[in-house]
Amino acid sequence: MQRRAFVGNYGALALSAAFLLPSGRALAQANLPRAGTDFLALNRPAPVETPADKIEIIEFFGYYCPHCNAFDPVLSAWVKKLPNDVVFKRVPVAFTGGAEPQQRLYYALEAMGLVEQLHARVFAAIHGEKQNLVQSAAIIDWVVKQGVDRASFTEQFNSFSAATKATRARQLQAAYQVEGVPALGVAGRYYTDGALARSMDRVLQVVDFLTAEVRRSR
Repeated sequence: MQRRAFVGNYGALALSAAFLLPSGRALAQANLPRAGTDFLALNRPAPVETPADKIEIIEFFGYYCPHCNAFDPVLSAWVKKLPNDVVFKRVPVAFTGGAEPQQRLYYALEAMGLVEQLHARVFAAIHGEKQNLVQSAAIIDWVVKQGVDRASFTEQFNSFSAATKATRARQLQAAYQVEGVPALGVAGRYYTDGALARSMDRVLQVVDFLTAEVRRSR
């Protein structure tokens, strides 16, 4: 959900015309992603939590966001093909305080090792089944219906760790100057989203390009 509107293209990930370059090297250079147009280079580096020999890629998302819901299957397929020197992380963001329970939901699932099992189901429940997973009680009840122990999840959901990670998410959101979701950050240096890249498929191509740039600059 963008504060600057864009029309997302959520078809199967494919190499776009920007990277299919039949007319030679000059055309290739002309169509490479450009700073200020396809992505932003951060004036001040954002903090990263990965080792120096790894490249950190962050998806900023919100369970409430229909664009994030549509993008998630394409992103998940892309993540499975990332090289070994890339570390992928999800960061749930909140543009208002009302989204904090969903941030806690993600971090509780993460702490319990349940992201792989339930992350897509949360999107399906909200956007497909139209369940109102906004308030904490509704979120906990829904997770319990997925077969998760109520006491264990509630403990994680209300934990200091979940609160700390939600605060950290807001700090990263500010550091990357996130204007809407879904969006991606690369290595604490670069930011792109659907408005900049003009489609979410092309966002992933821009991120591939930026990842290669970070790798070459070492």
